[in-house]
Amino acid sequence: MADALMYQEDMFVLLTPGQAEEFLTPDELIARLKSILADHQDDLPRDLQKFDSLDNQAKHLAETACEFDIEPGKTLQWYIVRLEK
Repeated sequence: MADALMYQEDMFVLLTPGQAEEFLTPDELIARLKSILADHQDDLPRDLQKFDSLDNQAKHLAETACEFDIEPGKTLQWYIVRLEK
């Protein structure tokens, strides 16, 4: 998806429960999502189960969502931000 918003923006802000916000590049966000998804392979949402690799799962998640439940009551969220130069 060459026209996906994630490829048009500068950064993402990542919100993790109990931690300070983090600013990540699109590649850093994909890497973080891959790490998180690796720990949740047994309970993936249905739309992610169809992908055969962490890379494809993370890319799909980043392009189609802005949150992922990491455990009951705790949700990881990310949003596109444009940093002023």
